[in-house]
Amino acid sequence: MTERDPHDLRRVTLTRDSVGRYTARNDRGGSITLSSGTDELSPVELLLAGIAGCTAVDVDTVTTRRAEPEQFEIEVTADKVKDEHGNHLQDIEVRFRVRFPDGDAGDAAREMLPKLVKRSHDEWCTVSRTVELGQKVTTTVE
Repeated sequence: MTERDPHDLRRVTLTRDSVGRYTARNDRGGSITLSSGTDELSPVELLLAGIAGCTAVDVDTVTTRRAEPEQFEIEVTADKVKDEHGNHLQDIEVRFRVRFPDGDAGDAAREMLPKLVKRSHDEWCTVSRTVELGQKVTTTVE
């Protein structure tokens, strides 16, 4: 078994606030509330937000070195299905809506955008790469 580098470990702890309402916290102190059947983000929506956020960081970090975007929005959609495999998502689509200003800097950012989106999808975005590769999820009761 390969020894795990503690810097590579990612962890969140989820606690129950009330029926159907929970707070997820990371080791750095960040938190987000999630629920089912309310206006707050659901667990499935958080998964989609994770895909959007991960690829946003990849793409925005590099393009912003060329030009500050006038618009930067990513929409992630998926169909929730229930079949012989249980509940899951299919047909996950990620749509970038990014606009840069006119001029040389904006042109440079626009030119690199498709390549960065592809690299994020194919190599960099840990969240979407994990979903695509289909990693095993192990559960235990303590």
